[in-house]
Amino acid sequence: MTNRSESEGRANLSPDRKRALLARLLERKAKQAAKGEIREEYYRFDLYPEYLQLKQQLASIESLGRGNPFFVPQEGINRDTTTIGGRELIDYGTYNYLGMCGDPAVSAAAKRAIERYGTSVSASRLISGEKPLHRELERAIADFVGTEDSIVYVGGHATNVTTIAHLFGQRDLILYDSLSHNSIFQGCLLSGASIVAFPHNDWQALDLILHERRDRYQRVLVAIEGVYSTDGDIPELPAFIEVKQRHKAFLMVDEAHSIGTMGRFGRGIGEHFGVAPGDVDLWMGTLSKSFASCGGYIAGSRALVEYLKYTAPGFVYSVGISPPNAASAIAALERLKAEPERVERLHERARLFSSLACEKGLNTGPSPDSVVIPILVGDSLKSVRLSNALFERGINVPFMIYPSVPQNAARLRFFLTCTHTEAQIRYTVETLGRVVNEVR
Repeated sequence: MTNRSESEGRANLSPDRKRALLARLLERKAKQAAKGEIREEYYRFDLYPEYLQLKQQLASIESLGRGNPFFVPQEGINRDTTTIGGRELIDYGTYNYLGMCGDPAVSAAAKRAIERYGTSVSASRLISGEKPLHRELERAIADFVGTEDSIVYVGGHATNVTTIAHLFGQRDLILYDSLSHNSIFQGCLLSGASIVAFPHNDWQALDLILHERRDRYQRVLVAIEGVYSTDGDIPELPAFIEVKQRHKAFLMVDEAHSIGTMGRFGRGIGEHFGVAPGDVDLWMGTLSKSFASCGGYIAGSRALVEYLKYTAPGFVYSVGISPPNAASAIAALERLKAEPERVERLHERARLFSSLACEKGLNTGPSPDSVVIPILVGDSLKSVRLSNALFERGINVPFMIYPSVPQNAARLRFFLTCTHTEAQIRYTVETLGRVVNEVR
């Protein structure tokens, strides 16, 4: 009955009313159809445009002959050599700068920790995951760096992200070097603070920005690195300290690649320049490079460390660093203090590599005092070909291409260690010089 009356009602409508009603019905159906059509890439990971772009880039790299050069299993300890597919190669792809990973004393300390505490602390340190090893390690780091205290996190990347994001907020300003590590940038984003990237290593530009903006904010953080892992160069730390003091800001130095590698005793960029440790507010470092472990730390004032231990989300809501990792880092620090000649040998090897490369006319970039030595080649595919050619000749060295570095700034990146021999370095640079000419 109701349907019949509705039909009769429509039949009595004027032609104009019918056309208007039909238009509204068609418009409603179009909107419903459009609303229901959700494109597949919005709910399928395998159709993400970013994923498809990655697959295309990987296919281009694999087409150059070696297959996929990423996630290649290393079948042993990475020091001056590595084993890949049962074949031994001279290795420049490891951060084992001081040869602590694989050192018998360091490995023995980790084994003893497992026997006593197991392989995990199984809880947040705030609740029931605290072990004596944790406090011993944090005391050792603070003494080595020269600060009142330190806090150890389970990951280096997480150390920067959670510390920066937690200490600064919407009423604050963070100024970071334009070539800062991703972990610094992510911490800046998560903080909610106003963020500004200043030109790389340009303390004068930083000074000008602070002169113009400092009075608009409460807290201000300046974030730099001790050694920049892409170019291997270092900042003029005393100048940055002077700027931050004059503008009443905090200064954070990421020492992931400078602790253990700079200064006479490996105490980092602060020792290299002879600055007072207290002139830097946050000393950040990682344990996975010079100290044969895994994790990161913040060293600074007692008040800073206490506040972070009770409130930093990446520490409070995370499991504590494992006993073998804590023990290996302690042992590595002890070995370094007992054998500072490892640092001098590392410096000698880096100087030898740099000087030989310059003699060959190779572009090492701005890294005269660093153990991270890039060889700039420009073209991305060329850098891949060079890496492949060196691999065939018994040398393992990673390439860096866009987006890890700017377009037309691709490079090979050599990490030097104190365990490399002069013969290995001479063979490497001689071979590199020949291969560069061949690829040209």
